[in-house]
Amino acid sequence: MISHGGAGASLTAQALGYNAAVTITHGFDRSSARRKARRVHTLLLKAYGEPIWRNPLPPVDELVSTILSQNTNDVNRDRAFGALRARLPTWEAVRDAPAAVVMDAIRPAGLANQKGPRLQQVLRQITEERGALNLDFLAELPVDEARAWLTRFKGVGPKTAAIVLLFSLGRPAFPVDTHVHRVTGRLGLRPEPMSADDCHPYFEGLLPPESYYAAHLNLIRHGREVCHARKPECERCVLQGLCDYYQAGHGGGEPG
Repeated sequence: MISHGGAGASLTAQALGYNAAVTITHGFDRSSARRKARRVHTLLLKAYGEPIWRNPLPPVDELVSTILSQNTNDVNRDRAFGALRARLPTWEAVRDAPAAVVMDAIRPAGLANQKGPRLQQVLRQITEERGALNLDFLAELPVDEARAWLTRFKGVGPKTAAIVLLFSLGRPAFPVDTHVHRVTGRLGLRPEPMSADDCHPYFEGLLPPESYYAAHLNLIRHGREVCHARKPECERCVLQGLCDYYQAGHGGGEPG
């Protein structure tokens, strides 16, 4: 069984996270933020269209890919994922391989000495609990239970779980990465002190579920192409009229 807590512990952690988000949002005008979020979503759809990320991966593949993506870019993640599948063509082979073989294959993703053993441990724990390397059953669970099941594993946080649920299983989950967190903070869509982890339940209450896929991808694109961490290109931003950061006079300068 998984060594760092069962379903009860995970659900307790989920509840604590929810309560933390509630505490942070006390006094924050969520109704106004909800209206603004929908306007932001509409404007980004006009600017970028309905995004398509890529063909969905099976849940275990998506989980592995997302673990590899931590602290690196998409290009390095994909190189590492491809190298791993070429070297060890089944997840059972990855699970059972010598740790050094896995670490060598995923080196392009960085932090191979950390990600390799963590990845193998997750695969072993899934096998121990489910009897096989298959996560299709998560599609039948309530979303909160599926999220809690995934986040029991070391190295699988709210963002990784949300990516697996949304992109692989088509479940209503809203992943929050560094770009989404930065852009929404500047727009004033969330309380300033709210962490990325606490943003997951918050944004799932801010936007309608059918918008999660496009809103997530378009916010990431906007963060990469316009709303940079340093020197955001506010002069060409379609969200100027809705942006607290721009309205405060920070446009085009260093983040305030």
